[in-house]
Amino acid sequence: MKKMIYLVMLTASMAVTTACSSDDPFDTSNSFTPGGDVPNGNMNDNGSSTAGSGELLSYSVNIDKTTAEPASTVAAYYPEAEDNVETQTFATKVEIDMANPVAKTENGVEITICGDSVIANHGKTEGVCYVVSGTTSNGMLYIDGKTNFMLNLNGADITCNKGTAVDIQSKMAAYIVLTGQNKLTDGTTEDHKSVLYGKGKLLLSGTGSLDIKGNYDNGIHSKSYILIEKGVNLYVNAANHGIKGSDAIINGGIINVETDGEGAKGINCDNNIYINGGRTNVICTGNGEWDTEDLETKAAACIKCDSIMNINGGEINVKATGSGGKGLKADWEAYITGGKIRVITEGGLYYSNGTQESHNYTGNTDNLDDAYTSSPKGIKIGTKNEHGVLTISGGDLMVRTTGNNAEGIESKGTLDITDGTVMVSAHDDAINSSGDLTISGGTVVAVGTNNDGIDANGNMYLKGGTIIAMGAGGAEAGIDINEQKKLYISGGNIFGIGGRFDGSLGSTTQGIVTTSGSVSAKSTVTIANGSTTLASFNMPPYSYNNGTILVSAPGMQSGSSYTLNLGSTSTTVTASNSINSSMGGGPGGNGGRPGGW
Repeated sequence: MKKMIYLVMLTASMAVTTACSSDDPFDTSNSFTPGGDVPNGNMNDNGSSTAGSGELLSYSVNIDKTTAEPASTVAAYYPEAEDNVETQTFATKVEIDMANPVAKTENGVEITICGDSVIANHGKTEGVCYVVSGTTSNGMLYIDGKTNFMLNLNGADITCNKGTAVDIQSKMAAYIVLTGQNKLTDGTTEDHKSVLYGKGKLLLSGTGSLDIKGNYDNGIHSKSYILIEKGVNLYVNAANHGIKGSDAIINGGIINVETDGEGAKGINCDNNIYINGGRTNVICTGNGEWDTEDLETKAAACIKCDSIMNINGGEINVKATGSGGKGLKADWEAYITGGKIRVITEGGLYYSNGTQESHNYTGNTDNLDDAYTSSPKGIKIGTKNEHGVLTISGGDLMVRTTGNNAEGIESKGTLDITDGTVMVSAHDDAINSSGDLTISGGTVVAVGTNNDGIDANGNMYLKGGTIIAMGAGGAEAGIDINEQKKLYISGGNIFGIGGRFDGSLGSTTQGIVTTSGSVSAKSTVTIANGSTTLASFNMPPYSYNNGTILVSAPGMQSGSSYTLNLGSTSTTVTASNSINSSMGGGPGGNGGRPGGW
């Protein structure tokens, strides 16, 4: 998140913030470190640390063609009833051997040979099934017709040295059924869009495999939508976008995509994306680039759509390593109701003004035009010019970003978490919303190693669930509220630790404890009323020394005393219905701003 630099100089005083905000100093001795134990004794000692060992810091994303497809209980989605191949019959078989193609007219289908190309036209004939097999080192399959048809790739290996390997000019539905091992490769001497191209919708099914090598542009490109069924084993390696369509529907299958082009997308859709099952692994290694038409920076993204992203089931594993790279990106809205999602970005901030560029820009961005930068993000919903809506109501999410200026999860509008498990470790803000942010259920763990844990630029509403937020030292906070907005607490087990806190509390229905202390990586923090534990928090694989702490849980009441157990130490604390802003120390460094705790 782009932040202004504030120099806060305050005298040492005690203040209590309830419905108003006041700037307060913060302690420059705060230390935030991955892994390791926090030493006992002197709370001003930064201590030492060792690398963390939890899954949040160690999971990886790789191409995986062999592990069995995960079972899915989410119902398949078909934009049109006819899209389900099981409801269709294609009884008129026409065989094509690409190793030894033969010109013929058979069952209303005309097969012609033109140089290295095989041209198939079924006209208005219904129920045609092309069975394509054989190997060619320099050929192309061209299909046209005015009715829906089936293309059964049955051990086909087609390489076209010039352009597209399979060119479907028919605007009707193409049911592509995979049998055995199949491979398609394009050439580089002629301008073309992709290795496998279709003017109509491409509906992939079967139990075979298909490997696509795109040397020139995209791997698969449809002017309509692309649907992938359970049982498909698809691998795409492309110079530009891996899979490109108006929409994409993944009901199942094993999908692996790799791209290395600047600004390239693994899966790229003009409209919507639906993921309901299967396993989708995408790795994008391309850097950012300057768009000479739109006059702005563009960056690679593993899965991207221009409208709405819907993730309901399956496994999604994505990694972007280039500058400005994104994991999941939707320009309008995203709804995550289920599935297992793992996101990694490793690139830094991309900068370009059209003549100069940097793939790891570390300068001040406050006065730069937004068009000149593209920040890496794990999940980004919304654009520079469009507000986004992100709703997470289920699923198992982990997001890790390590490059400069890389946020974990960002919504350019509102962000709502109602259920599921969301764990984020980010170089910049772990979770950020430009509008209101609401957490009403689930488990949320947010670690910003160089910025805030959870940052809302609108109001923040904490209503339920378990929330653990860690910010960096200095001016950065575990939970940061815009200084012109307010925090409303009406439920939830809440633990925040960071360099400071300073926010405007709108209201609370449960007691709040503010104190200072240290926590160890993977330790357990509890707040108890006598022998009754009110809330328990399992710390992420990070240690924090001498941080400003906020704890709140249902059942806590203002004026009552509780035992706060920070792992190896316990202390008696008293709850209030306000936020004590006396915690923290001196002036902040670059990137800090008022607001947060």
